[in-house]
Amino acid sequence: MELSYIISPAKKMNVVEGPPYVEALPRFMARTAQIVDTLQAMGYDELKALWRCGDALARLNYERLSGMDVERDLTAAVIAYEGIQYQHLAAGVLDEASLAWLQGHLRILSGLYGVVRPFDGVVPYRLEMGAKLSVGGSRDLYDYWGSALYDALAQECDLIVNLASVEYAKAVTRWVRPDGPQVLTCLFGSVAASGRFVQRATEAKAARGTFVRWCAERGVADTAELRSFCERGYVLDEGRSSEDELVFVQAGN
Repeated sequence: MELSYIISPAKKMNVVEGPPYVEALPRFMARTAQIVDTLQAMGYDELKALWRCGDALARLNYERLSGMDVERDLTAAVIAYEGIQYQHLAAGVLDEASLAWLQGHLRILSGLYGVVRPFDGVVPYRLEMGAKLSVGGSRDLYDYWGSALYDALAQECDLIVNLASVEYAKAVTRWVRPDGPQVLTCLFGSVAASGRFVQRATEAKAARGTFVRWCAERGVADTAELRSFCERGYVLDEGRSSEDELVFVQAGN
């Protein structure tokens, strides 16, 4: 069974001289260009409201946007994003076999690019999938991308392993077809004294990155192998898991 893993991007980005190096452009560049045109036609105050950030970040991203060329000064996506998840994924220290696995199986969801392979070239940007941006008459970015992201994944896998946040995952999961790849969501958390399963945002991001790295290093090829994940003290909770969810709980919690 061919697996594709989806993860969220990170807000913090930078230009990095690899390795790993850029191999191609993302597949939806025409759509990306339309979004950039829409953003560049907006004023500073509109963009700041869209980005929901302070002046320092707004000015940084406004300057980036004003001179943005999505085909120049590119960084491989898997090292361009700098969040906690990507720190624990640690693509910069993986060997060639693990990097090849990433390129074949990992897909990054993006409000600007749609879906991105690890070695696709990207530029720093700020645009969350949940942003209320109308492009080409669409209601928002979910409407703009429509089923395109799920359809792209469906062309290359039999099952989608969901490691993305709810904000990004629903750009894919709402379009799942009965005759297409289904979604297996992996959750990472602890059990409270009340017995309730709890996910903490920072730890969940670290766990997702660790999980991807663990899969890459082992060249995981089927869902049975996923169940043995045991990094950071996690073990599979069979009782909380189901056909469409694997729930990992930190041992001792």
